[in-house]
Amino acid sequence: MWTKIFAFVFAFSNLFNLFSQIDNPLYNDTLAIKYGADIYGMKAYTLVILKTGSNNTQDKEFLNKCFSGHFSNMERMEKEGKLILAGPLSKNDAQYRGIFIIQNTDKEQVIIDLEKDMSISEKVLSYELYQWFGSAALPAYLPDSEKIWKNKP
Repeated sequence: MWTKIFAFVFAFSNLFNLFSQIDNPLYNDTLAIKYGADIYGMKAYTLVILKTGSNNTQDKEFLNKCFSGHFSNMERMEKEGKLILAGPLSKNDAQYRGIFIIQNTDKEQVIIDLEKDMSISEKVLSYELYQWFGSAALPAYLPDSEKIWKNKP
């Protein structure tokens, strides 16, 4: 009987080890702290989905001014360390136009920053906000991203 109990306990403990977490031999505490990583190397961001807004003007001069302001606001947020990632989406039925990954998770502050974008304040674009979890090291790509584009849109 004791043999069966021992075998069961031994088998159960080995099964438990299969699902236990593995320590990372490359873990760097300094980097984890620098990027605000949790124990899994992750952190929360705000995902902004930009959508076609309610202002459907065809005034080219106005639209050019709005999108000039849009790019200026993105540059400002990036310089302030707020905008981590931005990019357009291909044409789709949901009228999603692009995404931002924002460093801040305070929705009120994110909205304040977004409303400084003329294309948003003039309702050419609208947005949806979601909390998103990703690698805390995501901002590490930014320095090299400025070195690989040949023409700026």
